[in-house]
Amino acid sequence: MRIHIDKRQAAAMKHPEPIVVDGTSFALNGRNFSYRFHVDDASGDLISDHFGGPLPVTASISGPRPRNGGWSTGGRLRREFPDLGRGDFRTPAYRVRRTGPPGGSTVTALKYRSHEVVAGKKPALEGLPCTFAAEGEAATLVVRLVDETSRIAAELTYTVFPEHDAMAKSVKIVNEGDEEVVVEKLTSLSVDLPHRDYDMIGLRGEWSRECSKTRRAVDYGSQGFGSTTGYSSHFHNPFLALAPPTTTESHGEAWGFSLIYSGSFRAEVEKNPQGLVRTQIGLHDAQLSWPLAPSASLTSPECVAVYSHTDGVGGMSRRLHRLYRRHLVRSPWGGKPRPVLLNSWEGVYFDFDGESIVDMAAATAALGVKLFVMDDGWFGGKYPRTSDRAGLGDWTPNPARFPDGLKSVVNRVTALPVAGSDGGGTEKLKFGIWVEPEMVSPRSELFEAHPDWALQADGYPLTETRYQLVLNLALSAVQDHIIDTMTALLESAPISYVKWDNNRGIHETSSPAVFHAYMLGLYRVLGTLTARFPDVLWEGCASGGGRFDAGMLPYFPQSWASDNTCPVDRVAIQFGTTTAYPASAVGAHVAKVPNETTHRVTSLAFRAHVAMMGGSFGFELDPRAGDGGDIPAADRAQIPALIKLAEKVNPIVVNGDMWKLNLPEESNHPAVLFLSEDGVEGVLFAYQMLGETVHCQPTSTTILQAHEYYALNQAIDAFTSGPKRLIHWQMQRLGRKLTHAIPTLQARCLHSRLASDRGAETSRSVAEADSPLEPIWWRAVEKTLLSTLVLLRCAGRRRQEAACGLNRLIDV
Repeated sequence: MRIHIDKRQAAAMKHPEPIVVDGTSFALNGRNFSYRFHVDDASGDLISDHFGGPLPVTASISGPRPRNGGWSTGGRLRREFPDLGRGDFRTPAYRVRRTGPPGGSTVTALKYRSHEVVAGKKPALEGLPCTFAAEGEAATLVVRLVDETSRIAAELTYTVFPEHDAMAKSVKIVNEGDEEVVVEKLTSLSVDLPHRDYDMIGLRGEWSRECSKTRRAVDYGSQGFGSTTGYSSHFHNPFLALAPPTTTESHGEAWGFSLIYSGSFRAEVEKNPQGLVRTQIGLHDAQLSWPLAPSASLTSPECVAVYSHTDGVGGMSRRLHRLYRRHLVRSPWGGKPRPVLLNSWEGVYFDFDGESIVDMAAATAALGVKLFVMDDGWFGGKYPRTSDRAGLGDWTPNPARFPDGLKSVVNRVTALPVAGSDGGGTEKLKFGIWVEPEMVSPRSELFEAHPDWALQADGYPLTETRYQLVLNLALSAVQDHIIDTMTALLESAPISYVKWDNNRGIHETSSPAVFHAYMLGLYRVLGTLTARFPDVLWEGCASGGGRFDAGMLPYFPQSWASDNTCPVDRVAIQFGTTTAYPASAVGAHVAKVPNETTHRVTSLAFRAHVAMMGGSFGFELDPRAGDGGDIPAADRAQIPALIKLAEKVNPIVVNGDMWKLNLPEESNHPAVLFLSEDGVEGVLFAYQMLGETVHCQPTSTTILQAHEYYALNQAIDAFTSGPKRLIHWQMQRLGRKLTHAIPTLQARCLHSRLASDRGAETSRSVAEADSPLEPIWWRAVEKTLLSTLVLLRCAGRRRQEAACGLNRLIDV
């Protein structure tokens, strides 16, 4: 491919129109990217021209043409919506099977029919979550195709978000014929990139180790991943990125593709024999087979594609973060600081009643926590939920545990004053509750009344997992039942928060189409409930991060990232999750020690510093004092100050841009900086994961020394867990990097709070500290897990520069 740009064209690139149409050539433009395609006059096919750096709309692009001879007659073409059966032997973007005479054919030839530039607000997708935009924030192009033989039509919808270097795409297949057809495959986006070496980046995992970032070279042939669990799953996240091998977190090009969908999906990358690379993501073809009657249609989920021109994988992530915070999350809570919460689950599991809940809530309020959440175990009449073996589906309070009803307990909880609140004791504790409405226990009144509501395949036994079955949300009666029961629950008491859980995958169904129909039903349920109760803070969960995806963000502004609350593992989980999703969406809690999953013992400060990286900070333990509680006296004394720190940090984490300075998969010292969008405030998190015994630490110029951008003893706080010298060593280690990475900030260290893993605590001025220029030798007796949290504030004279962002972030 060759691109010709002259000086006049280069000057016109500064502020291109989002969508420019020249006949049947289409240019979609962001501030730092261009996406180009055109209609081939001879064939009527859509041909891709460019997806990458910005181009003037008048730039001349020439690409390879089909060559005679050989088998791959279409192998050198970059196709916008490829099919199978006309000489392109690569994976198709869609496949439709005709059922009428002669029957069974999957050959289609979609040709250009028309196009339309849609003015005003971005159109919504019927029945599916999608991005939104007010007039002037985005522009939308619809290209219509038709196969005159089969009477199958398609609409390709592109929306450009220029400020975010992002494009959202979806596809609608329409049956304009007289016979039923079956859609067997439908991708949301298919992109052909030119010959080049690429790495494929994804997020894989399992329960308790979600979103491990993986990176591997794209080789010849097909490679990819997906989910057939019925949900996006712990195994692979519906996110894919491509980058040249030289691209780092902070340098180089990167393309990101994020599917706004919560069901089974497939992502595939294919490098063909000529070296072209085709990238696709969409519905999983093994669980589709969607019948289309005459005049019926099927719309794919929306896929967001972002491009990072020069600032690497981190730039790609920040573009997704900003786009999702502004144009996908619909909750009023999206940009608000989240209340510090305490969840009862790991503290008491199923062992509680109304009185013990009030006792736990009182202890919660005494710590300064703002929201108490009662987890699993509160419901069920005939089949009480005293373990995981019964009760799901019967969403009424257990009369034995709540003899005066749920409202009486909730009223007592919400009358409790929160200690240390800004309202001088007038702020009251809020109440939240756990539900799992998509599931049903065989031992439940709901299943007894409606056994046909459980997903099943005729003639095959129902498979139980965790003693539960999955309700068939493809049925409108099931959807209505869930809406009605959840509405009754939320209207029965002053409930401010809902944790919506889902603890198993889908096994047998009556047809492959049920998988997608289920998701459409779930989206109807969630859309109805979140619109009906907009002030409720909704949090998603699926055995941890089993459904942490963009499809949940319009309904749940935050989701539980993992059932693994061990901070050592959570560092990698949270770094991985934020490759695609904003930190504002991450739920992270401080749990008791030893940790329930890993049995590690870590300091309270380290656990808290890791949890503060998430948008929703909280605790997962029994707060009551005495032998039955989970908080030692020394830790209890620290919690009010940690809560105040979390509340100070949270607005920056929720709304700020995330700069990863060191990655946990590459460094023993992962570090991340959150910087407010105006560049005025920041918070730095830095960790040491393993100790290096009898080893000299770096002694280069320290950040604590005054120079052009950094000064001492004025406005900024630093908080550290670990040996008392950590603050100096951590600052020293990051000093040169921050000097280059944050030229816009004048960091000032006022005071450090130092705590060892043994619980001893001291406070003193940084200026009084030992000289950081001396070699520091770590002894084997010192603990290994260390954390530093530093609050940064830009000096007034630097604010204008700060608003430009961190444009000189270096590799670290």
